[in-house]
Amino acid sequence: MAHPILRRKPIPTGEAEPGAGGGALVRSLGLWQLTAIGIGGIIGAGIFSLAGAVANDTAGPAVLISFLVAGVASAAAALAYAEFAGMVPMAGSAYTYGYVVLGELVGWFIGWDLLLEYTAIVAVVAIGISGYFSFLLEDFGVTLPNWMLGAPGTGDGHVVDLFAMVLCLLIAFLLTQGIKAAARFETAVVGIKIALVLLVVGVGVFYVDSANYSPFTPFGLGGAFTGAATVFFAVFGYDAMSTAAEESLDAKRHLPKAIIYSLAISMVLYVLACLVLVGMQNYTEIDQEAGFSAAFASVGLSGLADVIAVGAIVGILTVMFTFMLGVTRVWYAMSRDGLLPRWFAVTHPTRRVPTRITWIVGVASAVIAGLLPIGEAAELTNIGILLAFAVVSVAVIVLRYREPDRPRTFRTPGMPIVPLIGVGFSIWLITFLDPVTWLRFGAWFLLGLVIYFAYGYRKSALARGGGD
Repeated sequence: MAHPILRRKPIPTGEAEPGAGGGALVRSLGLWQLTAIGIGGIIGAGIFSLAGAVANDTAGPAVLISFLVAGVASAAAALAYAEFAGMVPMAGSAYTYGYVVLGELVGWFIGWDLLLEYTAIVAVVAIGISGYFSFLLEDFGVTLPNWMLGAPGTGDGHVVDLFAMVLCLLIAFLLTQGIKAAARFETAVVGIKIALVLLVVGVGVFYVDSANYSPFTPFGLGGAFTGAATVFFAVFGYDAMSTAAEESLDAKRHLPKAIIYSLAISMVLYVLACLVLVGMQNYTEIDQEAGFSAAFASVGLSGLADVIAVGAIVGILTVMFTFMLGVTRVWYAMSRDGLLPRWFAVTHPTRRVPTRITWIVGVASAVIAGLLPIGEAAELTNIGILLAFAVVSVAVIVLRYREPDRPRTFRTPGMPIVPLIGVGFSIWLITFLDPVTWLRFGAWFLLGLVIYFAYGYRKSALARGGGD
């Protein structure tokens, strides 16, 4: 049996591979639906929740630098993803890219990481929505018991975030209804979300006080860089979108464009929104859970604050959608490849979606959202994603030099400098994460190692049929 590092999955032709039950995923997503899914994954909690939290206690007005640094790191990796997306148009994203270039063991660990990271992101976003829901209820004079509405561990008697848990299960239900129906919902809501961000910027700019920008770096540049590591998960939704390659009508042409379009549009909106938020209020007064709604309420625009809260709830749903879609497709691809039991790769006979996996992820994300504070859940998402970005950036260099003549619908510019920038930024941002995050990731890493050698090493499709 070949060594797991040496076993490499052949680069697929682009035809959808059948799942365990014989049914393949259905190709139905066009360019703008894919772009909407990407934007849906990028814009959300980063603007409506984490921007306020990071500005308040980590970076101050330099939260703008936090997003720019995270954006540069993400852009370097995005170009590597775009090259792979046009060349390997199959489900799994970074997992599949690592598997076909760097071998089975590397692919396994990327996939194993993404299962945790994407699920945790769904939970973080659900907690962020819950903060805006609490704001709305309080504004209308409705008070629910502390134990059932709010992040646990805040010292206010909160035990479980019930609203966040329900949201996770609702998104899981939506995804089980078929990719075409789910994508229509996502595209419509993304349009609403972009309109909301433009409304926030267009109105908020008239209430900006330049005095609020000083001091710009109250926590020093280190605070801005720490903030970049925290908000990083808010600028890489395109990678989760790329997991839907097998559901794209023309993945080789559309996926690279959708990755670049979604990141570019999102970063412009992020920068504008951050400038308005820290300009409207002193960073010490920004609400950590419902930053924009609280900011507009503070200048007497309580009606608009309620509109923003409702829009934030609806808009952030798209982030949950994108990342739950991502984790289910990574899990599906790993199971179809035999690294996890093929029972999970069974698709619904008519809707052609992996319903078993979707409900498992829905329940798991609901438990995390209901029981963990947003800060701990957010940091849990970042370390594995940063490592995945580093691996994909390395893999695109390796494959460019290993197979320079392989047809590519998009080529990463500045090879190998641009991918190396992605590697450097990713590793650098990892160093700013809390040591506890490393311990949790290490525990997950060890668990994955045990599962791989107990099951995947012997049961994978390459182990049974021979590898490279």
